[in-house]
Amino acid sequence: MKLINSVHQLDVFMFNFLMNVKSYRYLALFARYISKTGDGQLYLLVGAGALLAEGVDSAYLHVTALGFLIERPIYFILKNGFKRNRPQAALKGFNSLITPSDQFSFPSGHTSAAFLFATVTGFYYPFLLLPLLIWAASVGFSRVILGVHFPTDTFVGMGLGISVAFYSFKIITT
Repeated sequence: MKLINSVHQLDVFMFNFLMNVKSYRYLALFARYISKTGDGQLYLLVGAGALLAEGVDSAYLHVTALGFLIERPIYFILKNGFKRNRPQAALKGFNSLITPSDQFSFPSGHTSAAFLFATVTGFYYPFLLLPLLIWAASVGFSRVILGVHFPTDTFVGMGLGISVAFYSFKIITT
């Protein structure tokens, strides 16, 4: 319990630091846009494009679909198992900039999905890997700036997304 409390205190410190940087107003404008790109429509659009370009036997589509079929339930179980309050509920006097789609914050589903997508897509299209990883990190960062996640929510989301991507590669390619 001491470890969890220590991690939470560090999380709150990092969160408050980010909320008080001089450029917060500009970061918040950027964060609103970037966060929306992780809402899910991009994944469907790219999947439809890959289906049209590569057909139903596309290894990329199989790995991506399996990844999301694994990642979404794990994310849901973790989020509803840990039941970690979002910053607005956990920090007295704090109001997030957006209304989240659900009650709990750990792990970040936006971050997990973004890193899953970036990892799989970057594996099959290596020239996109670096820009997609930067984008995925920006999605996670935006969720903290918007006040709906603590930093560790996004770190765990990143780990979940990347881990599931590699597991999906292994299942589909062996």
